[in-house]
Amino acid sequence: MGTERDGRTVEPVWRHGDGRERGSGTVLGLALVVVLVILAVAVVGLARAVHARGTAQSAADLAALAAASALHRAGGSIDDPCTVAARVVEANDAEPAGCAVSGAVVEVRARVVVLGQSDGVLVARATARAGPAR
Repeated sequence: MGTERDGRTVEPVWRHGDGRERGSGTVLGLALVVVLVILAVAVVGLARAVHARGTAQSAADLAALAAASALHRAGGSIDDPCTVAARVVEANDAEPAGCAVSGAVVEVRARVVVLGQSDGVLVARATARAGPAR
């Protein structure tokens, strides 16, 4: 199998098709696909968490404003400010996590479950306060 050069036989270091490297491209290709899938899942998970945090914050902000408006409405409010806040939080695809009225200020907490059931493995939480300007 070697070639003669200057009266001696020279064996090639690597011969095409000798079987040592067969399938290595497939293994490398599969490894690349696995890495890309893992990265895609991680990016999607991060995007879901960021979106959930934004949803929770928006719900808390809007609910705090609505509750403060109900608290300071001329002639009094028909509804309790925390009841108003809970309805607004739920209308914005979040779960009410608490409400407190301290004087003229309303503080509302909201949460959005990112991963898991209602108790949540990963939960985005947000808090917002609203009241009169000082």
